[in-house]
Amino acid sequence: MLILAATPIGNLGDATARLTDALRTTPVIASEDTRMTRHLLRALGIEAQPRLIALHDHNERERAAELIELARNGDVLLVSDAGMPTVSDPGFALVRAAAEAGVGVTVLPGASAVLAALALSGLPTDRFAFEGFLPRKDGERRTLLTELAGERRTLVFFESPHRLAAALADLAAAFGPDRLAAVARELTKLHEEVARGTLGELAERFAEGARGEIAIVVAGAEPRAADPDRALAEVLALVAAGASLKDAAAEVAAATGLSRKSLYDAALRAR
Repeated sequence: MLILAATPIGNLGDATARLTDALRTTPVIASEDTRMTRHLLRALGIEAQPRLIALHDHNERERAAELIELARNGDVLLVSDAGMPTVSDPGFALVRAAAEAGVGVTVLPGASAVLAALALSGLPTDRFAFEGFLPRKDGERRTLLTELAGERRTLVFFESPHRLAAALADLAAAFGPDRLAAVARELTKLHEEVARGTLGELAERFAEGARGEIAIVVAGAEPRAADPDRALAEVLALVAAGASLKDAAAEVAAATGLSRKSLYDAALRAR
């Protein structure tokens, strides 16, 4: 069995009983950084000496076959430095390989920076999308944010301290400075901070950057004012570009709040 285990994102008190038991009893542990895992074992008072195998972005595909064979004959525990493996951390390729090989995969849930930041943000939580780390290059980051500007769901991003100021400035430019957002920093740790406001206010507040692990939560876009004629033109343009009429009507309906069926029917009449 391959066991995915969430580790604390800061406060050791968030280590679950199931995680502690698995760290104590599992003979093989695949970890993002074996030094961090040894530190976690010591901090939790675990004296076991499991076999530790480094699994990170640069060797995951090569190590997957070895770990799958080990999991055929006994449990293998997969942990990241903090939070859930595979979520902006190594593990995706290994889980896919295990599933394809018919090896069982289970999970020990626990701390999540994504959900913690979302819950603390004060922004809608009923529908959200996690976008992971923003691109490092300015041009790629701005292109992505332009594409996401119309997203109706609450968005959650990770960002590094030294790129926070640039990220917030680009978010304000792409989404508008009045879009509500929150910056969650050092969650569960001694200096935990959640700053809420508009993107413009947050960009100014963190113009010099910040320290620690950071998540940015941004409110979704408000529905555009419904203009039936303009919406119909957008549907027809999407169809002309190669989209099916069904998909084009659904996309424009989601963005405008207009009825998908009415747009579909109107486009049929206009063709």
